[in-house]
Amino acid sequence: MPDLSNHPAVGLIELDSIAHGVLTGDAMVKASPVTSIHAGTVHPGRYLVMVAGDTASVDVALDVGGRVGGTAVLDSMFLPDIHSDVVAAVVRADETAVFDGEAVGVLETATAAAVIDAADAGVKAARVTLATVRLADGLGGKGYLVFGGAVAEVEAAIESSVARAEPTDQLLHSVVIPQLAAEMRANLMAELRFNRRLEMTPLGSGD
Repeated sequence: MPDLSNHPAVGLIELDSIAHGVLTGDAMVKASPVTSIHAGTVHPGRYLVMVAGDTASVDVALDVGGRVGGTAVLDSMFLPDIHSDVVAAVVRADETAVFDGEAVGVLETATAAAVIDAADAGVKAARVTLATVRLADGLGGKGYLVFGGAVAEVEAAIESSVARAEPTDQLLHSVVIPQLAAEMRANLMAELRFNRRLEMTPLGSGD
């Protein structure tokens, strides 16, 4: 993830071609003085190009990337002032969810770009904890987020996230669970991946 301490504008282009992804990233950094670029592959054979910098530079880079990527572009997002909670959730080293509150909200998208954009809208709209943001790998290219907090706040966050994601046609599902069962909370906070969860707590152990 780009260093956002001084330049909070972030843009991301998601492509279905690795070759065109490399070409696109190259064109973006040649066309605009962005502060940083992070690019690479994600499942299933997609390529992400993320840039950070001042608003104008990132805007130019995305415009160029969209034109160069052409039909290989699956999705893109531009956040002139990304929320720090989104950055923390995306780069968190482990894959556990860290949240509090009585309610949980989950939103699922078809692309990584859409879920980052939706997460930013949600945390800016309500007082919630952004428990996690998962991107592409191990998800068939999909992304999802988890909010935690008071019921009304989680509902507001999900509503804003849905409103941001719907126009992109990448929104898949969203739910709000008012009182998450203690057993499901324990599973979420321990490990989000099913196979790893089984490795940690063998079936029939009761945990």
